[in-house]
Amino acid sequence: MHYDTANYDFPDCVAVVTGGHGGIGAAIAARLAEAGARVVVWDLHQAASSPYRQQQVDITDAGSVEDAVHQLLVETGRIDFLINNAGYAGPTVPLDEYDVAEWHRIVQVNLLGVFHACRSVVPAMRAAGRGRIVNIASLAGKEGTPNASAYSAAKAGVLALTKSLGKELAETGILVNAIAPAAVKTALLEQMSPAHVQTMIAKSPMHRLGSVEEVAELCAWLCSGSCSFNTGAVFDLSGGRATY
Repeated sequence: MHYDTANYDFPDCVAVVTGGHGGIGAAIAARLAEAGARVVVWDLHQAASSPYRQQQVDITDAGSVEDAVHQLLVETGRIDFLINNAGYAGPTVPLDEYDVAEWHRIVQVNLLGVFHACRSVVPAMRAAGRGRIVNIASLAGKEGTPNASAYSAAKAGVLALTKSLGKELAETGILVNAIAPAAVKTALLEQMSPAHVQTMIAKSPMHRLGSVEEVAELCAWLCSGSCSFNTGAVFDLSGGRATY
């Protein structure tokens, strides 16, 4: 049996997608644009050609994020959706073998970057009385991945931040939710050994990787008017692997 995908309509909506040039971020940007949103990509690097408005932003730098928000509000007068997708996995090594600066960098990108973006965007959303924030976390933040302590800890922090901010903004018209994917098929997997990828697939009751389109589809629903009573929530996207 074939099931049709849902249709969304986001006319005039401005959507900021951090790390929107590749992988999950690119799929989210494309899905929101397909639904009519004006997509703005925040990234350290500018793409040579992009269908979206680009702003060069270092999410680990609060000032860089604040400048981007100010400039965007001058241009558009609104920010409807904030998709915190930018991330950095770093090396997979035992905790006691981590380079200290590298551990800090992973937390700066994955957790502090989300804080900086939310802190800068929320006032405009609060003034408008509406908004959607979707934080792309990871199953690693719920279960803890061996030899990825910094990434796991940072993503766990993103989940707690989502729950906290969702409660803070519950009566403002702004909904804050997180997506926690298991392994998703992206170019990043090409850097891993086939045996390691097969191990990840074996952990999934569906015995497959997730797709970037599946993450993007859930993100679109979380941005839509159909999502109205969910905030501070974590949405698993794991093929049945998540256990709580």
